[in-house]
Amino acid sequence: MLPLDPQADIGRRAWVSCPNCADHRRCTTCREGRACHAHWRYLLSNTGSLLHLQCPSCRHVWSHETHFGATRPAE
Repeated sequence: MLPLDPQADIGRRAWVSCPNCADHRRCTTCREGRACHAHWRYLLSNTGSLLHLQCPSCRHVWSHETHFGATRPAE
């Protein structure tokens, strides 16, 4: 298991499904698309609409493109 990222701050959270552990699957609140008190992710950073996240349950780190709001410049 990875250690918790030094940038992880409970004050910066996102409600995105973890692709590693999928701990949200049996949660009614998550299935309804609401912000669940148990299945949030650390928002480590973002670059425009690209979020960099860490799951507090399994410590998996990944990036998630929201396609919402500020977009990233073309690479």
